[in-house]
Amino acid sequence: MEILRRLKSRILESRVRRSLLRQLGLFSLCLLVAVSCGTPKTAAPSSPAANNGRVTMGTTLKAETVDPADAYELFSGILLSNLGDRLYTYKTGTTELEPQLASALPEISANGLTYKIPLRSGVTFHDGSPFNAEAMAFSIQRFMQNGGRPAFLLSDKIAQVTATGDAELTITLKAPFAAFPALLAFSGVTPVPPKAYEIGAGKFKPKAFIGTGPYKLANFGTDSIRLDAYEGYWGEKPANKGMDIQLVTSPANLYNSFRTGGLDIAYQTLDPDQIRTLEQGANQGGWQVIQAGTNTVNYMVLNAKSEPLNNVKVRQAIAALIDRNLLNQRVFQGQAEPLYSLLPTTFPLYKPVFKDNYGDGQYDKAQQLLTEAGFSPAKPLAFELWYSSSSTTRGLVASTLKAAIDEKLPGLVNLTLNSVESGTLFDNLDKGTYQATLLDWYPDYYDAETFIDPFLSCDKGSVEQGCESGQSQAGGSFYYSDRANTLLKKQRSETDSKVRDADFIQLQDLLGEDVPYIPIWQNRDYVFAQGTVQGVAIQPSQQFLFGQIKK
Repeated sequence: MEILRRLKSRILESRVRRSLLRQLGLFSLCLLVAVSCGTPKTAAPSSPAANNGRVTMGTTLKAETVDPADAYELFSGILLSNLGDRLYTYKTGTTELEPQLASALPEISANGLTYKIPLRSGVTFHDGSPFNAEAMAFSIQRFMQNGGRPAFLLSDKIAQVTATGDAELTITLKAPFAAFPALLAFSGVTPVPPKAYEIGAGKFKPKAFIGTGPYKLANFGTDSIRLDAYEGYWGEKPANKGMDIQLVTSPANLYNSFRTGGLDIAYQTLDPDQIRTLEQGANQGGWQVIQAGTNTVNYMVLNAKSEPLNNVKVRQAIAALIDRNLLNQRVFQGQAEPLYSLLPTTFPLYKPVFKDNYGDGQYDKAQQLLTEAGFSPAKPLAFELWYSSSSTTRGLVASTLKAAIDEKLPGLVNLTLNSVESGTLFDNLDKGTYQATLLDWYPDYYDAETFIDPFLSCDKGSVEQGCESGQSQAGGSFYYSDRANTLLKKQRSETDSKVRDADFIQLQDLLGEDVPYIPIWQNRDYVFAQGTVQGVAIQPSQQFLFGQIKK
C-alpha cells in the first residue's frame, strides 16, 4: 500500500535525519562543554568566500541520487527542483499552482480521466536537445517503468501517456484523481532527454543529470555538489553564477563553518542548542535567521484493532493526555509547532480538531473518559508506545509523555515504552504488532489528499473487523469508516474546489471523533545566511529556490 511503501522507502533518509538529532538529549551538557559540542564561546566571523558571484551552502542532508526516476530523499528533491523543471510549479511565496513547462493548466475531460496539457515551446535541455511532448512522455514512462522508489506515485494512477502533438501531452488516468495537477509538480517528474537516458528496470544515472532547469550539474561528489547557472535557461536567469554545496558530516561542523564565515548559508540540520545560539547571536554576528514552517507532521498511530485501544473512549483519553506545549518546551526548546490535525498548519484547510476536542494535557477529561470506558486504579489502562531506536527525538517525546502521565494520573495509566530498529518497525507496522507508534510523514506533493487519504482510507474491512486491506491497515491503525471511505472517494473526482475543501473539513472532524491517529507536532525549518546574502527563502510548498539568492 502507498503509505507503507512511502514509509519503507524513506527508512534510510529517516535514519540519516534522525541521527543528526542525537545530541538533543545532551543539551545541558553541551552548554557546559561548549567547545566539545561544536559551540565555541567566541568566534568573530571572518569574511565569507570571495564574492565571485557564487554562493556557498552547507548542509548535513544527503542526496543518494539525482536521477528523477529514483530520487526520493528530501535533498535530492531540492536539487532536482533547481536543476530541472516540471509541468507545473507554485507561484513564488504561495501554494497556487502555475504552469512551468506546460503553457496552461490542463484541459480535463468530463469523466476526469483524460488530461490534455499544452507545452511551452523553445525550451532546450542542458545538452542543447529540444524539449517537446515526446521527451516529456518518455520521461514519465521512464519514471513509471524503471522501478525507482517513487515510481508508484505515477504508475498507480496513470494508464497511458502519449505525445499527441509536438507541444501537446495527453495523459489518461486509471481513475479520477483531483490532486493530479499537484502531483505533476513533484520534483521527480522533471523531463530528461531521451538520447541521454534509458527506459528499463534499474537503469538509473545517480551521479549525472541533464534537464531544462536554471542550473546545470557540474559535479556530484561525496562531500560536495556544484551547480552552475545555465546560460541557455528559457526562464528567469539565476541571480548568482552557481551554488557550491558542502555536504557536512555533522551539525557541529556545519555550525562552526557558518559561525566562522566559511559558508554563506547553513541549511539543515543543526541541533536545537545551536539554533538557539545562532538566533540569539544574529545581531552581533551579522547573520540572518530565516524561519519557515514545514509540511512534516509528527503523530501517534493508535491500533484500533488491539485491546483496549479498540475502545474509542480509550483513544480519546490518550488524545487528552498529550501535552504538546510541554513537549515543545522540554524537548524542542520552542523550535517546533503544536499540531492538532494531520494537515499541516500551512494549509488553509487546517482545522485544529484535537485542540477543540481534547486540548493539551487535559488529565481530568482523560480520567473521565477512562472511567466511562471501565478503567480505574484497581483496573488501570495499560498500553505500549513504540518508536524507532534511531530517533533520539521520539525517545525524548515518549519519555516526556510518560513522566507527565505518571505524575498526573498515578496508578490509572501504565504506559510502557519500547524502541525497535526502524526497518523492523516498518516491516511489522501493517501486521498489528504495535498498540501505539510514534511516526512522521512528509508529502510528495502539496495537496490535502496526501495527508488524509493514506491514513484514513481502507479498501476492504468493516467497523467490527477493522481494515483488512488498505492504507490504514498498512499504516498500522487498522481504522475503518464507511463515511471516511465515501468522502475520500468523492474528493478524488470532485471538480468543485469548494466542495472538495468541505470534504476535507469533514474528514478532519471525523479524525477528531474516531482518533485512529493523534497529531502531535510539526517541524520548523531554519536557514541561516550571512548578512551579505539576499533572497534566501523557503517557499510554502517547501521548495528552496537557489536562483533567487545573491550576494
